[in-house]
Amino acid sequence: MTTTTYAVLSEGLCKRYGDVHALSGLDLAVPEGTVCGVLGPNGAGKTTAVRVLTTLTSPDSGSARVAGRDVVRDPAGVRERIAVTGQYASVDGDLTGAENLRLFAGLLRAPRSRADELLERFGLAEAAGRPARTYSGGMRRRLDLAASLIVPPSVLFLDEPTTGLDPHSRNGIWDAVRGLASQGTTVLLTTQYLEEADRLADEVVLVDGGRAAHRGTPAELKARIGSYAEVVVAEPARLEAAAAVLDRLTGSLPALDAERRTVGAVTTDPTLTLPRLVREIDAAGVPILDASLRPPTLDEVFLRLTDRKELAA
Repeated sequence: MTTTTYAVLSEGLCKRYGDVHALSGLDLAVPEGTVCGVLGPNGAGKTTAVRVLTTLTSPDSGSARVAGRDVVRDPAGVRERIAVTGQYASVDGDLTGAENLRLFAGLLRAPRSRADELLERFGLAEAAGRPARTYSGGMRRRLDLAASLIVPPSVLFLDEPTTGLDPHSRNGIWDAVRGLASQGTTVLLTTQYLEEADRLADEVVLVDGGRAAHRGTPAELKARIGSYAEVVVAEPARLEAAAAVLDRLTGSLPALDAERRTVGAVTTDPTLTLPRLVREIDAAGVPILDASLRPPTLDEVFLRLTDRKELAA
């Protein structure tokens, strides 16, 4: 029988700021060497959870252990075993890439060779002698991530790691995160790029109202809400008519996109097939350019499970 070892384990975490209950009994269990995506709308408690788990604030009640250390009884022990990379790069723009990493190496009593190793590993060796302020956004994020790894952490907390990056730079960060997990580092990722969680996370925890409202692999969460029916109308003026058909067929509030001329809705009806969808749309006299019945995206799962019409920024 295999026993799971958890790198992050919290039970009943509560945190209150005045009349606001930021955490209301948050339970987390993140196995070692995995990537856990923590999602949730604004005000759900994600930031407070990370602050508690990284010992930046104390919970009012409940317990949490990170890398085997209690966040309240042994915060110093937790800090020795974790790294935190915030939303914005914290490197010094006046120092070169090499100087930034060598500074961190000196402060953390790591060998100078560790800085050189990380510059090579993150594709920054050629730019190592340039001031960090001349780096692109993706390069600065990679340098920031490298700085977090001067001393290899047991648990890495990543907050919005690819905010504002172009797709190429984003893919580079994703590759780095996958590499860390494959080498045994546990990654707790908070992000609003749901594609990011879909691509990286072994498990997704959807936090809402200060507690873990839903959890599972991306595939499990998608299966939970069924399929997504979508049609592209030939005439924008017929969007409402198409929406009425989807509302009747799925029992879900359809989402309309006037710019793309699409209307779509989640369905859990196993009898709804693509041919039936097309027949019903045709019977309503709505000319369409395309129709599909597919698994939902994680964005659609998020909207459905949090009952929000728009993603929180």
